[in-house]
Amino acid sequence: MSKTRTGSNRIGIRNWIVIWIVGLAGQLCWNVENQWFNTFVYAKIAPDPVIINWMVAVSAAVTTLSTFVSGALSDRIGRRRPFIAIGYVLWGAFTIAFGATEFLPRNNFTALAVAVVAADAVMSFFGSFGNDAGFNPWTTDITNEKNRGNLGAVIAVQPVIATILGTVVSGFIIGALDYFGFFIIMGGLMAAVGVFSFFAVKDSPTLRPSKDPKGFGHQFLSSFNFRLVFKDRLLLWVFLIFSAFFISFNVYFSYILNYFIYTLGYDEANAGMIMGIGLVAAIPLTFLAGPQLNKGRFVPVLCAAVALNIVGLLVLLGSGLAAVVIGIIFVGGGYMCVYQTLMIWVKNLYPEDKRGAFEGIRLLFYVLIPMALGTTIASPIIRSLGVEVVNEFGVKGYAPTSPLFAIAAAIAFLTYIPIFFAYREQKRRTTKQQIASPKSDA
Repeated sequence: MSKTRTGSNRIGIRNWIVIWIVGLAGQLCWNVENQWFNTFVYAKIAPDPVIINWMVAVSAAVTTLSTFVSGALSDRIGRRRPFIAIGYVLWGAFTIAFGATEFLPRNNFTALAVAVVAADAVMSFFGSFGNDAGFNPWTTDITNEKNRGNLGAVIAVQPVIATILGTVVSGFIIGALDYFGFFIIMGGLMAAVGVFSFFAVKDSPTLRPSKDPKGFGHQFLSSFNFRLVFKDRLLLWVFLIFSAFFISFNVYFSYILNYFIYTLGYDEANAGMIMGIGLVAAIPLTFLAGPQLNKGRFVPVLCAAVALNIVGLLVLLGSGLAAVVIGIIFVGGGYMCVYQTLMIWVKNLYPEDKRGAFEGIRLLFYVLIPMALGTTIASPIIRSLGVEVVNEFGVKGYAPTSPLFAIAAAIAFLTYIPIFFAYREQKRRTTKQQIASPKSDA
């Protein structure tokens, strides 16, 4: 992978505009997929957690594969703008196509379910094509070590803003226009951002093609060099913290809005409002964690954040409005602080010359494994312990109930296992450095 540096420490107004518009739009669309695609399936296809299980798992696999393939291709040709522009336009087009699956014939339920899963997978491929393989590397190209911290602060807050907008605003739009109208708006927005990117994005002048002389296949496969991960035990344990926590997260997150709508009886607008209020109230916790993370106190912050998340999941066992709102505040605050901590910690551990390859590997631990396992765990639980519901087309199925949160809390507790080993490895490194420092001073 080629190293690129800009000649100035200023990111520039033009680039900041692109970062905010393209970055926030991408986070918003990911949020819509992670939350409202699942409520769409219940409302327009079937209230069946198995469909969501397959949809999330296949989407995670496609997203991860797309990042590896498109990222290697983007490095090889030395251009990001076409990936951003084309990816976002097709991202928007297939968002609309996903919504159009509600109009497919219903005489073959299996074919309908396959079509929904396939539409989500294709949409995810182009989302990763534009965002992960285009936009994210572009933000690295146009920055350097002296100004990347400013960019990191913006990138970190964008998922929070997108989650709030994606839950509150989306809920009201769905309430007013129903799902297909909502997906037309979202798809049109993403396509418009893609067109904007074609004219607004400029590749870094220092970006050069990085071609493996052995060919693209070898360049692509070299990204899967897991031996480098196993050589760094601390990095491996941090990756495992990602997996442990986000397996728990995916047990409930893909189903939580359906729990609010079908089990507790809120409509889409109010369900989105509850999620939004809880997440807004949780934001200050991320600012409290910031100074601790600047001091490198990753383990204490993680321990507190995981505990907060577990408490929130247990509070959600109550069905009253107060319990739901307080539970979401604790769950959201814990999740945000865990994500914030792990993203800073893991980037500090990446080898400087292999950040791209390690970012792809991180997706395996953060996206593919947790999404596939989390929803696979949740699906039989919902089918056995859920409440029977019927959607607007008269299709029967099961909505999640509160025991799902108790099981997610138990799995989240397992996060302390890799946290302990990461703490022990970090302590060993610190001790080793302290012993070696007098020799270096001499």
